[in-house]
Amino acid sequence: MGWLTHDVLLISLSAFFADAGYQALIAGFPLFLVLYLHAPAYYLGIVMAFAYGIGSLFAYIGGRLADIFGKKAIAIIGNLLISILSFTGFSSSALSSGALFSTGWWFRNFRTPARRAMLGDITKKRDKGKVFGFLNALDIGGGLVAVTYLSIGLLLNIPFSLLFLITIVPILLSTLCLVFVYYKGLPVVNQQKLLNSKSASAIHNSSNKFNKFRSNSSRRIFYAVLAASTLFGLSFYSFSFPVLTVAQQSSSVLGAGSYLIFLIFSALFGYILGSRIKDMVKGLALLGYMLAGIGSLILGISFTLHYGVLASYLAIALMGIGAGSIETFEPALISLFRKRSASGSGMGMLTSSRSIGLFFSNLAVGFLYMIGPLFAYSFSALLAISAGVVLILARR
Repeated sequence: MGWLTHDVLLISLSAFFADAGYQALIAGFPLFLVLYLHAPAYYLGIVMAFAYGIGSLFAYIGGRLADIFGKKAIAIIGNLLISILSFTGFSSSALSSGALFSTGWWFRNFRTPARRAMLGDITKKRDKGKVFGFLNALDIGGGLVAVTYLSIGLLLNIPFSLLFLITIVPILLSTLCLVFVYYKGLPVVNQQKLLNSKSASAIHNSSNKFNKFRSNSSRRIFYAVLAASTLFGLSFYSFSFPVLTVAQQSSSVLGAGSYLIFLIFSALFGYILGSRIKDMVKGLALLGYMLAGIGSLILGISFTLHYGVLASYLAIALMGIGAGSIETFEPALISLFRKRSASGSGMGMLTSSRSIGLFFSNLAVGFLYMIGPLFAYSFSALLAISAGVVLILARR
């Protein structure tokens, strides 16, 4: 396992501990907001839209700053400020809880491009799918830990304020992992000296046409991934909604448990598919976007026709496989088709494009959910499948 270097392990462990913290908020916040503070479901959509929408700007800024001031420094600063999320449970109103949740989420988006760019910079081309699959697996593994202790806390009737405050510990451990990463930035290459070399000039002339073709192809795939990610973002929503759907079918504990199912399948298949699928564009389209859309549609049908929790869990498992594929293949493709000196901004554009879509999708799903969950999930399924079609066309 030559790909599993010191920095790959620490960056991935940072993801594990971060998710072991804030994923408890993802599963617990809708229960706290709607069932405890008695806010309407559409308000959950507004909060999530606000968190993701403004978060898209933070992601873009974070990626740009990472290329200017250093990816490690930006990753550490953003990661540390995620801990604002941990104080959400002390809110006595829907407004203040939404503000705290959103602020912590903005900084989560702020640090994501820098962390992904570091990982892409230190990984060889042939290992990118495997490494980003490993990152996703540990990422989701942390989420499993978070949802497990959240579910136990709910069973024991521990107050949300304490349950959410506990999340600050793994978030700080996550930041500490980033501190011990060796990565200092990419070495500066003397391009002028290289161009003055006769041999370099000969190589440059003989491969000029090929390089131009490869550059155009890379650019097309790069922007196709961004376009498909934006379209998928328009279809996707915070997992707070499926948690709420299952809770309304059964109980808060089974609602939180649905997130556990989602995370298990996402972690498992993200790593397996990242290691085995060679055509990452096709994998992202079919096993990512389209499969996630099909899962959403089945979830809406299951709730409407009263098929029960097991049918909803099956739909959520499909969504998990889709999400694992997306979280593995998207950053791997961006890392392949973006030069290293601009890898931070490339990852920032990826996170930003998804968040822009999520802004509108959470608003749409929030209001459609009030009409009926089937309307909300069908809307999502249509756009997610369309994202896969866009990528398949670009690939051809």
